Amino acid sequence: MRALLFIAFILLSLPGMSSDDPDPQRIRQLEEKLRCLVCQNQTLADSNAELAGDLRREVADQVKAGKSDEQIIEYLVQRYGDFVLYDPPFKLRTLLLWIGPFALLALAAGVLVLVLRRRRAAPEEMPLAPDEKRLVERVLGPGERDGAPR
Repeated sequence: MRALLFIAFILLSLPGMSSDDPDPQRIRQLEEKLRCLVCQNQTLADSNAELAGDLRREVADQVKAGKSDEQIIEYLVQRYGDFVLYDPPFKLRTLLLWIGPFALLALAAGVLVLVLRRRRAAPEEMPLAPDEKRLVERVLGPGERDGAPR
């Protein structure tokens, strides 16, 4: 009786141990290397977007088909570009991804320096020309002159 139960247990366990089932740890490691194309700041493993679910299924199907990690990543790069990689390689096509944020920061710092220099160099108050003074007095009426009322 024990032998029958043991054999039944083994037979029922075999489908779960077949090589057709993908390795969940390997799939998770692959998903950590890939970027969600919708969220863009999350890995494929962390995203809840519908496209991320589709890509996770694609990765699992390719693992199940026996493809290597490099083949799976290459397939996704060919299909979606280097942007699908969470850590894209440094090459001419991805130069903007790597240098863009630093270039924008440098540009913003340069603009800030220029604005501050111009503000410091500009006179605080430009004096009015005589004809401008007459126009202001005509529109607003006589006012204070040299701190004393007229």
